[in-house]
Amino acid sequence: MISVENITKSFNDVEILKGISTEFEKGKTNLIIGQSGSGKTVFLKCLLGLFEINTGTISFEDKKLKEMTGKDRTILRQEMGMVFQGSALFDSMTVEENIMFPMQMFTKKADSEIRDRANIAIKRVNLINANTKFPDEISGGMKKRVAIARAIVMNPKYLFCDEPNSGLDPKTAILIDNLIQEITAEFKITTVINTHDMNSVMEIGEKIIFLKNGQKAWEGSNKDIFQTDNQVVSDFVYSSDLFKKVREVYLKN
Repeated sequence: MISVENITKSFNDVEILKGISTEFEKGKTNLIIGQSGSGKTVFLKCLLGLFEINTGTISFEDKKLKEMTGKDRTILRQEMGMVFQGSALFDSMTVEENIMFPMQMFTKKADSEIRDRANIAIKRVNLINANTKFPDEISGGMKKRVAIARAIVMNPKYLFCDEPNSGLDPKTAILIDNLIQEITAEFKITTVINTHDMNSVMEIGEKIIFLKNGQKAWEGSNKDIFQTDNQVVSDFVYSSDLFKKVREVYLKN
């Protein structure tokens, strides 16, 4: 679990995050949503420790990030997996080599053991006959699967995903959403997803944090979001006629 208590973050005296408090739950898909400029990316980077917060606390299993030593932070980074928006694969490496890379960087395990771990991850994300292919030889959906396999190869406690469905067709996006949710539940990972994809919100939003102008405007689940009378959330989520109709059907039932 990750606990956030009243955090603020400013750049050049401009306050971007304004007293956010929440918890990201273990074994659940926790989504951060909001309009562009709402502070989602800054919030995610604070959780990752890439930005130091000005006030408040971020705790990983009751250990406060700002009180961690350099060694503690190194250990924490090894417990984190990251799926980047553009997958961020190395073009000169094969699929298998990309997935092996974190273990080669951060562990002293034998190459044979690292390869075995990589292949377990490859199997888990259903990548078939792709070990020796290079990123430019596979589809966008397969690249996302490689990115997920690389993120979980070290059995992380925490998984962070930045717009994991960016650039994918709707069908592939749903498959990636479902894969992330399955892995989260299976390995009891605390997963945090930064997204603007409303399909993801409705499909896998077990815990949703809605940001507006750097503040937490609402939180709840994908079931709660159908019933909320929070106008700020409704205006954002139901700006699409399709989702308005989905909500009407849900409320009728």
